[in-house]
Amino acid sequence: MSADLEALVSLLRDRRVAVLTGAGISTESGIPDYRGPQTRHRPRNPIQHREFVRDADVRQRYWARATRGWPRFAAARPNAGHVALARLQDRGVVGGLLTQNVDRLHQAAGSSTLELHGSLHEVGCLACGAREPRASVHDRMAARNPDFLAEVLAVAPDGDVDLEPDVVRRFDVAPCRRCGGPLKPHVVFFGGSVPKTVVEAAYAIVEAADALLVVGSSLTVFSGYRFVRRAAQRAIPVAIVNLGPTRGDPHADLRVDAHAGVILPALADRLR
Repeated sequence: MSADLEALVSLLRDRRVAVLTGAGISTESGIPDYRGPQTRHRPRNPIQHREFVRDADVRQRYWARATRGWPRFAAARPNAGHVALARLQDRGVVGGLLTQNVDRLHQAAGSSTLELHGSLHEVGCLACGAREPRASVHDRMAARNPDFLAEVLAVAPDGDVDLEPDVVRRFDVAPCRRCGGPLKPHVVFFGGSVPKTVVEAAYAIVEAADALLVVGSSLTVFSGYRFVRRAAQRAIPVAIVNLGPTRGDPHADLRVDAHAGVILPALADRLR
């Protein structure tokens, strides 16, 4: 790792760095990704925005699986990679941190973060727009399904778990406590759109930086890839730390194949 670390230090030293993180930074906290080395050969269909909004059966399936998985997901804690980025931000090396993740582990580590895809820790009503903390929604779901909760050893990237169809059909979904409408976690599901104001704020962070560091993202979806492309268009150096290839590799000045929890603490020790 020494050569990769030296190259990364050389590229980022004396520069104000914007950081973009994906699911790969949270795998060491026990939250899997969709396209990492351990998961890319076991494809899993993510929740689709249009289907969730239109179909009550899809919402029932999501909430049954997510209610079973939530305690395990919510118990995840920041790992060394999250902590290292918080240290770098506290020192002023990192000027802005964008994340595609919905787990709030960056915030738990002490970082100020722009969430591109929202957070599973908040829930909104599709009818009236009311917001509610996920913890209180979970308590209401659990109260309506007292025999449903069980120990879960692993969760999926969406924070849910696989369940048999007959188990899903028995699940009683809690509605919005204000209007009785359907609830949706405050996240951008696949096929949904990142709000324009969030995209513009993220572009501003990238364009104000002297370098862009991508950590733990395959950049397969455009919502993250566009920021690498914008950096390249502005001649802003791009460094990518990820296990495996990424869509942004052609734009990268440096590619490091390493665990975020290993190389980021070493980087934080060097960039002061």
